[in-house]
Amino acid sequence: MLIATDQQVLLFNTKDSDVVPTPLVSADTTPIIDMTASLAAAWVGGGDVVIGRGGELGRLQTDLEEKVTSLRILSEEPLVLLAGTEPAHLYQITGDGLVEPLEAFDQVEGRDTWGTPWGGPACVRCLADHGKWLYADIHVGGIVRSGDGGESWTPINAEIHQDVHQIVTHPSAPERLYANTADGVFISEDRGDSWRHAVDGLATRYGRAIAVDHEDANVLLASVSLGPHQGEGRLYRSTDAGASWRHVSRGFPPYIEGNIDTACLAFAGVDRAWVAVERTLYRSDDLGESWTVAWEAEAPIRALAART
Repeated sequence: MLIATDQQVLLFNTKDSDVVPTPLVSADTTPIIDMTASLAAAWVGGGDVVIGRGGELGRLQTDLEEKVTSLRILSEEPLVLLAGTEPAHLYQITGDGLVEPLEAFDQVEGRDTWGTPWGGPACVRCLADHGKWLYADIHVGGIVRSGDGGESWTPINAEIHQDVHQIVTHPSAPERLYANTADGVFISEDRGDSWRHAVDGLATRYGRAIAVDHEDANVLLASVSLGPHQGEGRLYRSTDAGASWRHVSRGFPPYIEGNIDTACLAFAGVDRAWVAVERTLYRSDDLGESWTVAWEAEAPIRALAART
C-alpha cells in the first residue's frame, strides 16, 4: 500500500502489521498516488512522476505544468497513466514521458457549468476505470464518462448529486459504479445510466471517501459527516452493496472532529482494511468490523492507494 503525506510517499507492507512504512520519495507538493498489483505511481510535482516496479524506482519527466489532482494507471505494459488537473483537464502520460491532452474531454457537454462554491476552478478530483470505460469525478460538476478509452466523453445526467467526492469500480462487477457525494452514497448497476440512493442506515449524508473490498464487490466502507466544515465524521460499513449501512465504532472513534477525506479508505491484504485520520493509520483484520491503531505518521496522511 502507498501512503501519501503532505510531501512524502511511503510504502507499507500490509502483510506484516508490525512493519513501519518505508519512505520512497519526497515531493514538491502533496503527492497524488495510484497502485496496481505490480506497479506504483506518484505525481510528485515539477512535472515528475515516480514509478515503482519490482523494487526499483524510476522517474518520468514531463512538461505538464498544471496542478495534478488525480492519477490513474491505465496500463502497465506499455505504461499509460491518466492525470486529472485543476482547472479540469485530462492528460495521457506514456512511459517515455510524452503528455497528450484528451481534447474530447475539453469539449464535453456542460463543462461551462463546472465550478466551486468558493469561485475557484473545478478540478478532476478522482478517476476510475474498467476496461475501456473511464470515469472522471468533477469537483464540482458530477461525473463524466468515456466508453472508448477517452476518445469521446459524455456527462452522467442521471439523478445523482453533482458534488461527487470519490468514485470507484470493481473488477468483478463491470457495470457497477460507486460514488460518495455531498448527499451520501449512490450506486449504479449500468455504468451511470441510473442510480440508487444508498443511504439506508446513514445518520448523516455528507460523504467523502468510499472503498470496495478487492474480493467481494458487496463489501463497502464509506465516510460521512455533518458537512464540509461541521465535522463529526463517521465510518460506515455495508455487506450488501450499500442496501444498508452500519455505523462502525469497535476500536474506531464513534466520530472524529473533521472528515475522513477522499482516498483515505482502502482494502489491502487478506481481510484487511485501512483508514487514515489526520496522522493516525487504523487497521482492520476483519474487513472493517473492528479496528486498531497501526501507525502514527509524522505528518497528516492525505491518501492511501492499495494493490488491486
